[in-house]
Amino acid sequence: MFYYILILLLLTVAELLYFKVADKCNIIDKPNQRSSHTRITLRGGGIIFYFGALLYFIASGGEYPWMMAALTLVSFISFWDDVRSVPQGIRLLFHFSAMGLMFVQWGLFSLSWIWVVVALIVCTGIINAYNFMDGINGITGGYSLVILTLLAYVNRMRVPFVEESFIGTLLCAVIVFCFFNFRKRAKCFAGDVGSVSIAFVLLFLLGKLVVVTQDLSWLVLLAVYGVDSVLTIVHRLMLHENIGLPHRKHLYQLMANELKIPHVVVSSVYMGVQAVVAVGYLAIPVNGYLYLATVVALLSGAYVGFMKKYYHLHQG
Repeated sequence: MFYYILILLLLTVAELLYFKVADKCNIIDKPNQRSSHTRITLRGGGIIFYFGALLYFIASGGEYPWMMAALTLVSFISFWDDVRSVPQGIRLLFHFSAMGLMFVQWGLFSLSWIWVVVALIVCTGIINAYNFMDGINGITGGYSLVILTLLAYVNRMRVPFVEESFIGTLLCAVIVFCFFNFRKRAKCFAGDVGSVSIAFVLLFLLGKLVVVTQDLSWLVLLAVYGVDSVLTIVHRLMLHENIGLPHRKHLYQLMANELKIPHVVVSSVYMGVQAVVAVGYLAIPVNGYLYLATVVALLSGAYVGFMKKYYHLHQG
């Protein structure tokens, strides 16, 4: 308990110090026509996720070195992108290099190269999807809090797959971030450094769980984000749009912008739905892949129904 109290204090101080640096260096997020906010806000507060992982790495005497090296790469390039725009090719180079390091930590290179390529594509997609979903107050921090809490439960009560204090330290980092972000008027936004780094850490944890259990159905822990991201991409392709450009067509964006639902309420809905999905997965004695397929089908139906009813507001 003393360890976690100390971590919370250190991370809070680190976040406050970052605010001073960001304010002095003008690392801010200005509202534009694609934004879901209206006030100039400090950007990059999610750097606290990297600091949390770094504190654990130091305290543990160097646990998970390949993962930490990979996280450093993606956090560096993402923070650089927050400060000054980085060409997509350079970002992908850093991301692919980081993936390779994480695959070493997972022991994935013992498999056929085909599986490695598939894993590279899927993992890159997950990280980018997590980044795209970071658009309103509280959604990245809240959703990550739900996933980390569930992973902590699985790790302690079901299948030990990672050092318990690693998840606990990351939970501290997310709690600190949520204190400043999960509110009507956020003190800071996660920035690319935040959304990408927490996505990378969550991906590492899920990958470890999948490797230990040999069960891919654990991806159900990302079902809500996954359905929203994939179906939004499909929708934009149907509209002949460039999916690489920013937009406001995610379901959560329509809820916040067109329906004027408060950001924290929308974020809470996403948290709640994902929590219910995950608890059902853990509690209902059914084949994991069947459960995953059923959840994806139900969420997809809800997405399509919502868009048919409300998308005209966005067009207007």
